[in-house]
Amino acid sequence: MDKAFKYINENQGIATESDYPYQGFAGTCQRAEAAAQIMGYEDVPENSEEQLLQAVAKQPVSVGVSVNENFQSHKRGVFEGPCGTDLNHAVVIVGYGTSEDGQKYWLIKNSWGESWGEQGYMKLLRESGEPGGVCGVARKASYPIM
Repeated sequence: MDKAFKYINENQGIATESDYPYQGFAGTCQRAEAAAQIMGYEDVPENSEEQLLQAVAKQPVSVGVSVNENFQSHKRGVFEGPCGTDLNHAVVIVGYGTSEDGQKYWLIKNSWGESWGEQGYMKLLRESGEPGGVCGVARKASYPIM
């Protein structure tokens, strides 16, 4: 995520999804009018779900997660793992909440489309007691500074 934020900053902004749709393959980036600019980015202290919660309360936060088949095939409810320890994917935490049965969760948005999870979103267990959180959600997190 930090590399993406550096790219946005160094290139004076980023285009909207409608102006420059995701293609899903490697290639050369095209120029498009910048719809948003950032001044830089801030890293959330590693392994602190409390600091992550404080950041998410202000804005969406990019996080690295460990993804495996369990994560990839999840459809509904609060995901508790297992999901491994190697951060190999990035998602965005867009909120948090508590389920009807009292489980605290992070609401994450994934880039895999609406057919994944709950229309492209997942509830990931929050405050699990695992170092770094479920799927390592609190190990590597950052957000842009406007």
